[in-house]
Amino acid sequence: MAKEKTAYVCSACGYDTPKWVGRCPSCGEWNTLTEVRLGPAPSPAAGRAVQAVAGLVRSMPAPVALRDVPAEAEPRCLTGDGELDRVLGGGIVPGSLILLGGEPGIGKSTLLLQTVLRLDDRCVLYVSGEESERQIRLRAERLGGAASGCLLLCETRLEQIFEQVRAVRPQFLIIDSIQTIASENVDASPGSVTQIRECAAALLKYAKESGTPVVLIGHITKEGSIAGPKVLEHIVDTVLQFEGDRHHLYRILRSIKNRFGSTAELGIYEMQQSGLRPVDNPSELLLTEGNDELSGVAVAAAIEGVRPLFIETQALVSTAAYGTPQRSATGFDLRRLNMLLAVLEKRVGFKLAQKDVFLNIAGGLRVSDPAIDLSVIAAVLSSNVDTPIARDTCMAGEVGLSGEIRPVARVAQRIAEACRLGFRHILIPEANMKGLDHHGAAIDIVPVRRVEEALRQLFG
Repeated sequence: MAKEKTAYVCSACGYDTPKWVGRCPSCGEWNTLTEVRLGPAPSPAAGRAVQAVAGLVRSMPAPVALRDVPAEAEPRCLTGDGELDRVLGGGIVPGSLILLGGEPGIGKSTLLLQTVLRLDDRCVLYVSGEESERQIRLRAERLGGAASGCLLLCETRLEQIFEQVRAVRPQFLIIDSIQTIASENVDASPGSVTQIRECAAALLKYAKESGTPVVLIGHITKEGSIAGPKVLEHIVDTVLQFEGDRHHLYRILRSIKNRFGSTAELGIYEMQQSGLRPVDNPSELLLTEGNDELSGVAVAAAIEGVRPLFIETQALVSTAAYGTPQRSATGFDLRRLNMLLAVLEKRVGFKLAQKDVFLNIAGGLRVSDPAIDLSVIAAVLSSNVDTPIARDTCMAGEVGLSGEIRPVARVAQRIAEACRLGFRHILIPEANMKGLDHHGAAIDIVPVRRVEEALRQLFG
């Protein structure tokens, strides 16, 4: 009898080692190595004999010249959801494996179920390992699509799922969730590193060989990453992150990895009683309604993907009550905020070292566009001097360490969106004026070169 072998696999990065160590040598995480059992490896001769009897011996694949590979674009399947199609890069590619992650209760199952209910012309198999058919039916009635022909299967065994897949031959397969699926050929509990890796690999092989798109729902750990080995994110073609606060209306769908499109796209949804409603124009919802001018608020002209977003940057500056000043940022990089505060103190002369600074990006968004630097500085200074900024003024510009306003990309699109939303003034870097056709524009374009010049334009 062959001796059973064991190995230790890191749940964070998938690194394996024959001995247990406290810290993973690959990613540096502590206490992430878990023991897995490895079956006895068959001899090469026995493996060849079994393949020959089963008739599975195939010729080795031959290399193909790059110029002989067909270069036609992959046809895509539209889901009927404009936000989801945009984040995916124009629709779902046949044979792709998509991983959708998010916190519990954020709306992952609701998003996929209402997407499936729109695909009445396709055979869809929805495999649930967490809910019963009745629970899914009740949610479908709430979403207004109980009469859909979507096929439901409540099963957690991978072999039984593939038997039903061979019988049904679906055009679209959804697994909810990958942490509940287990294979009988793997001696490990569901949700373990080995089970998740083996089940995902089997589903990937099925998707590529059959051309059927497969969507996996994944859980989120307390650190905010997708549960399971990091190798799971390397296996799939697309990783989507569903973000948001369960106590707020808005949800954000963000692409972390996409082999068939850009990872800079962003989808915004509004949670309603009847499901998730795509928000086509998020700028009008992210801007505070009303004409009251409040200090500490500046409007930034940002770009996420190919779509302009006008968001409110809110800041609060107060005297440090406990001696040590606090720095807090929501939706913005805290290290970059500290850098901008240092620029304000060194280059402009405003002393903020003994004051608390709190920054918030309205609407629960997390923006990575460096063009909002100017609005962050303007909001902080507006709160510090308690002077509001005019509501009809927006701005875009990246701030350098020497206090200069650096140029930003696609400034013409930002100006056009500002005109459409009714803004009357926009501050842009002076370097962006070269080659910009601004004659006849329905907005006052104010070029600025340094931070102090921009502050004089805003506060006089």
